[in-house]
Amino acid sequence: MKNFNEIIKNKCLEKNNRLCIGLDLDNSKLISNSLDYMQKFIFDIIESTIDHCPIYKINFAFYEKHGSKGYAILEKIPEFINSRAITIADAKRGDIGNSSKYYADAILKNLGYDSITVSPYMGVDSIEPFMNYENKGVFILCLTSNKGSQDFQKLKIENIELYKKVALLVNKCNVKNNLGIVVGATNSDYLNQINEISPSIPWLMPGIGFQGGDLEESIKSEGNEGLSIINVSRGIIYHGSGSIEDIRKSSLEYTEKIRGLL
Repeated sequence: MKNFNEIIKNKCLEKNNRLCIGLDLDNSKLISNSLDYMQKFIFDIIESTIDHCPIYKINFAFYEKHGSKGYAILEKIPEFINSRAITIADAKRGDIGNSSKYYADAILKNLGYDSITVSPYMGVDSIEPFMNYENKGVFILCLTSNKGSQDFQKLKIENIELYKKVALLVNKCNVKNNLGIVVGATNSDYLNQINEISPSIPWLMPGIGFQGGDLEESIKSEGNEGLSIINVSRGIIYHGSGSIEDIRKSSLEYTEKIRGLL
């Protein structure tokens, strides 16, 4: 059985791409706000881009807000993708060990997602249940793209920034080669510092597009054995008129830019 970091790297090599499309779809912005239409539109996005897109990130908040009907869509997305691409459950879970075990079982086992985002704030025991799935990935929040990231992540503890401590911890725990980190593409001044610590694991990099992250700097930050995963959400799914044709056009434009930088 291959480990997750091998699986995701092979999928990116297969499609010669590092693009991750964020399916952070707000149904109130669609021509119909019905959840049936939302599901169909999501499936149409996937079908129109999966020939070149290796990874999809699904932000659970956009679905969980709809209760059981939204959760039903979350269940169907991995089934529809059917191993044609990698799925990232952007759920940002992180709790005491016993609770994390149930979160891991729910999302990685029962829902069938390939990977998940996790908060490290409660320590290693809150991450371990996710790490135990060798063929599933865990992207641990390290240095995020939101403005409030400086409130904690850049504070120094024992003369080292907290985000660096997180990166070092991930390296130490990556015994099954299934861990990665979340690094916001808006943090271009810090990418080299993180790369010195974690050059050989995948980075999930949100912040390209509407948030102003630098695509070229993000690709250049890719380590020798690592992988820069370029997440674009609004810049693709709301491109132009927001039609499936415009979404495909935008995803292909990002794909060509990424391929040109690899």
